[in-house]
Amino acid sequence: MNASAQTALVTGVSGQDGVYLARALVAAGVRVVGTVRPGDPTSHEMAVYLDGVEVVEHDLRDDAGFRGLLETHRPTRVFNLAGFSSVGASWDHPELVAEVNGAAVERMLAALLELRDRHALDVRFFQAGSAEETGDASDSPYARAKARAHAATTSSREEQGLFACTAVLHNHESPLRPQRFVTRKIVRAAAEIALGRRDELTLGNLAVARDWGAAADYVDAMVRMLAADPPTDLVIATGVTHTLHDLLVTAFDAAGAGDPAAYVVQDAALLRPSDSPTMTADPSEARRVLGWAPTQTFEDVVAHMVRVDLARLRSGVEESPEYLHPG
Repeated sequence: MNASAQTALVTGVSGQDGVYLARALVAAGVRVVGTVRPGDPTSHEMAVYLDGVEVVEHDLRDDAGFRGLLETHRPTRVFNLAGFSSVGASWDHPELVAEVNGAAVERMLAALLELRDRHALDVRFFQAGSAEETGDASDSPYARAKARAHAATTSSREEQGLFACTAVLHNHESPLRPQRFVTRKIVRAAAEIALGRRDELTLGNLAVARDWGAAADYVDAMVRMLAADPPTDLVIATGVTHTLHDLLVTAFDAAGAGDPAAYVVQDAALLRPSDSPTMTADPSEARRVLGWAPTQTFEDVVAHMVRVDLARLRSGVEESPEYLHPG
């Protein structure tokens, strides 16, 4: 299908992945309708990145509202990127996480099947899955809900013929990562220390290892997954693992902040109830099926984030489209 004939519905459009995905789709000539959580103040802050996107408020728990969006906009592509995003905080809100990250996806799929059958529409669905589904923290409310959504997506494809797929996404970052995430917390602190604006950083376990990639690369994989026939579930990752300590050292080096050991205080209270010490990935199937490969290294991603936080601190401008460019 020609891109200009497509309408994409992107839930969670004001999040890190939503911004990168929406901008890529708009640049390709796709009409983009993006949802934000009602009353979410960050959606106003992120509006600077969303030129050309029709932004609407929508609560994932509002089944009737989602069906209304489908009927009004008749999307040919639906990317579900919204949801409760913190593994650690999910322990404090298990019922909300189960509803938003799990049950809501099941209702989305039912609505999409109705839309397809009623209007003979070629609608394709992308579910943002998580590597946490099978890690050592797979018992977390976050991981259980993501696994539930993954199973529902696969079932709708295999049993009901819906074009639906899940990307098992490993960690991916950008300057748009909120500061409540440890990666951005480290990057921001490195920039502040380099500029003499703070002298301490409190962290938990630095031995955890993850496969970190670039959000811009991962949304490219998302687009490719909905363009590839037949639909399938794929692992999206770089295949290279680093520890949080590696990220700390890389960020301080990129900021010119010196040895992080002089500034870091470790606090056992920051440890999660359960965590995966190491998460590795094999992205070879994504390369084979999609012709996809990451374009940015771990060092590229961290350096980009540091450059942007230095620019933010020096200018006082927290959000700007210029911050999205890695060069």
